[in-house]
Amino acid sequence: MNVRTVCLSILHDGDATGYEIRRLCVEGECSYFVEASFGSIYPALAKLEDDGLVSSHVEQQDGKPSKKIYSITEAGRTAFTQALFEPLGEEVFRSPFLLFARFAHLLPAGLVEDRLHEQLQRTLDSKKKLNDVLNDETVSASDRWVINYGLSIMEVAERHMRNHMTDLITLARAEPAKKDAAE
Repeated sequence: MNVRTVCLSILHDGDATGYEIRRLCVEGECSYFVEASFGSIYPALAKLEDDGLVSSHVEQQDGKPSKKIYSITEAGRTAFTQALFEPLGEEVFRSPFLLFARFAHLLPAGLVEDRLHEQLQRTLDSKKKLNDVLNDETVSASDRWVINYGLSIMEVAERHMRNHMTDLITLARAEPAKKDAAE
């Protein structure tokens, strides 16, 4: 899924500014679908507008700079639906935590244990966010399916961390004994 298609997906649900699209791609519901930077979103929106797939208007704000709001056109809705027919690319999974875990044997056990607990807490926090969304009665059935898929993956990750935390800590190097304060 490319940035263009993600922009259309967000605008399919309602009007948005480039900033709001970026926020949804970083910390919102679309953060699970694709990574998109301002440097990719604004050129994609400009091209979508040139192609007649989105339109925009400027809204004045009291005491703030004006903002450009984008809307999907009928041609954009059609293009978005057609994009969903295209073959899906490979899923991309990136995890700084897994890079850290891969090299746990180079690190002190205390640090590895701390990072494991931090990652577990991040997973629990993410699960809570998704469960909070599920409690919203306005969430569509297809969104519920996607959220439950994400929750299932997070539950497996949580279970793995809880069940194998000591394995990774054991792989870490022993911390040097602290010298006696009397010496």
